[in-house]
Amino acid sequence: MKDGRLEVRPHPGDPDPNRLIENFPDALRHHARIARPMVRRGWLDHGPGPDERRGRDDFVELSWNEAIDVLGGELARVRDSFGPAGVFGGSYGWSNAGRFHHAESQIHRFLNTALGGYVRSVNTYSEGAAAVVVPHVLGDYTDLTKRNVTWEQIEQDTEIVVAFGGMALKNSRVAGGGVSRHVERGAMARAAQRGCEFVLVSPLRIDLPDEARAEWISCIPGTDTALMLALVHTLVAEGLHDRAFLDRYTVGWARFEQYLLGRTDGQPKNADWAMSITGVSADVIRALAHRLHGRRALIVVSHSLQRAEHGEQPIWMGAVLAAALGQIGLPGGGYAYSLGAIAYYGRRQNAVPIPTLPQGDNGIRDFIPVARIADMLLNPGGQYRYNGETRTYPNIKLVYWAGGNPFHHHQDLNRLRRAFARLDTLVVHELAWTATARHAAIVLPATMTLERMDIGACANDPLLVPMHPVAEPFGEARDDYAIFADLAKRLDAHEAFTEGRNVRQWLEHLYEPTRLGLIQQGLSAPSFDEFWQGNGFDLPQEPDDGGLLRAFRNDPDAAPLSTPSGRIEIFSETIDSYKEVDCPGHPAWLNPSDAPNATTPLRLIANQPSTRLHSQLDFGGHSAEEKHRGREIAHMHPSDAKARGISDGDIIRLFNSRGACLAAVRLTDGIRPGVVQLPTGAWYDPDDPEDDLPLCVHGNPNVLTRDVGTSALAQGCTGQLTTVQVERFNGNLPPIKAYDPPQSL
Repeated sequence: MKDGRLEVRPHPGDPDPNRLIENFPDALRHHARIARPMVRRGWLDHGPGPDERRGRDDFVELSWNEAIDVLGGELARVRDSFGPAGVFGGSYGWSNAGRFHHAESQIHRFLNTALGGYVRSVNTYSEGAAAVVVPHVLGDYTDLTKRNVTWEQIEQDTEIVVAFGGMALKNSRVAGGGVSRHVERGAMARAAQRGCEFVLVSPLRIDLPDEARAEWISCIPGTDTALMLALVHTLVAEGLHDRAFLDRYTVGWARFEQYLLGRTDGQPKNADWAMSITGVSADVIRALAHRLHGRRALIVVSHSLQRAEHGEQPIWMGAVLAAALGQIGLPGGGYAYSLGAIAYYGRRQNAVPIPTLPQGDNGIRDFIPVARIADMLLNPGGQYRYNGETRTYPNIKLVYWAGGNPFHHHQDLNRLRRAFARLDTLVVHELAWTATARHAAIVLPATMTLERMDIGACANDPLLVPMHPVAEPFGEARDDYAIFADLAKRLDAHEAFTEGRNVRQWLEHLYEPTRLGLIQQGLSAPSFDEFWQGNGFDLPQEPDDGGLLRAFRNDPDAAPLSTPSGRIEIFSETIDSYKEVDCPGHPAWLNPSDAPNATTPLRLIANQPSTRLHSQLDFGGHSAEEKHRGREIAHMHPSDAKARGISDGDIIRLFNSRGACLAAVRLTDGIRPGVVQLPTGAWYDPDDPEDDLPLCVHGNPNVLTRDVGTSALAQGCTGQLTTVQVERFNGNLPPIKAYDPPQSL
């Protein structure tokens, strides 16, 4: 702090600093911050129960004592009347870089110790399909993503990278716990200078940095599986596939090959077939297959490809392509799912444990896939399929949310509004008035990172850093830990939750396993006091050994994969036995149901933003300066804009049957014609909340996206792609109200 103003600087050792920290200065004391505990008027007057006024009601200020009493009473009511199975513990983990004030750990620890458990969610919006299909096909998901091909290997060994969906630098800016060194840009630049070729397969040219010197293959969104099939078909038809690798390291190739060659359905999956699906010429496809043969080739598949209908297929098919090339397990070669999607991936792991808050034991075994929350609330007792099981949605009465913002992560926000209206009570810890907070019954103001003491650490970044508060809490905001400790006391669980420790004592306790790990390796192990008074230090990291895939390649019998067969499963007997028509026993091209038509002729890509983490600190300076006339910026090809009378800088209306939003538009030839791109994260801002399908005036694309699962196998999120129409907005421009606090009494 300098003269009452926050200054931010990147870590001095960072070769490619991250501008996201520039959101902090304006956000610290922004009027969107929540200053005091608030309760929705309708809930306070009429008690808990379903209410269509959520998101439309005003709020009443309470003192902290009143708020804790009211909430403690409601938690006790739900616990005693419905048990912990009537509570859903909502959190997405993002909200603070520190390992103690990790909102997901705090809320889960509280619910486990004070209520005996909660209904949880599994998987993530980012990797919902991949996290389910990868264990069937390749085994351990964490090892595939976090201990596989590193950026160091790419610099030294890789000859050609084909990046399906790209490796956009905006995505690798972040990781839970923080990133002290952003290495991705430099690694790609040095690899390219050495002669490594990068091929970008994406509708967006910006999905690889200029430093990669990439060839851009512009494909139709959602058709990557067809392109991969055609590449493998070319290899097989010309005898260029690695049959020895397939025989030794995989199972099910013969079954898949029958499909590939068209012997099961009469349609060979060749380059000519793929051309009409992907929009990529057959000659380009065949030429790429030839370039891959016999070289140290790396196949990268981004998170984005599986955030769509049939999202399991490109993940699986990418592994099959890498297997056909025989490169899996070699340094800098093979298959790297989601490399570049987040800063965890492509790095070495720390060789000692980092501080982690124990969450306790959850007495409730029930769960839902994370992207099925609206389905759960709208269909209690309804059945659904997931990973071979027929499951039943629980009857949830209370949702407790701390960390994350479902009005960012989730799709079809108008449907989500209806789902939240079915609850008895929604409780939210928040630092600012997000749409989730506006739909809550009880809103408790939480501190932000800069107002807390904590330890910053990431399992794949060496820096361990003491985090000292640099500002007093805003208004009456409290740490999540302090809020939960008071609630635990109200519910006779204070000792179980706190274990008698204050924050400083918890930090010292959580630091101890790290210190002991250093001692065991014969390394310098500062005491906690020494660590706390210093500027942090680097932890030792594990060797770059290629993980389980390297060990498997070296000796598949001694180091089998954790799949049912111990091999790479090109055909999965397990998945095939589930009889899911939308996810067969081998990767396949499955036509999407949400295809462009005369009403919605454009494909919308709703990808991650570059100026913030998800929707966090959307009101910060860096995020705000990249908007135009206060709106989020969409990108279109000039030919699509010209056909609609749209000029660069205009405000446009994007719409379909689910909703509509406004955005500013920038025209670029770096996007495929027929595609419009609008990043997620602009706070939902309905022009008239009283409407059932209000216009979002700020530019949140999730009023347009579909709330359906990737398939009955994974039930992952399909929020990356949908179809829309676009027109120039000629009316009076509505004001942005997303950051204005709601009316209060």
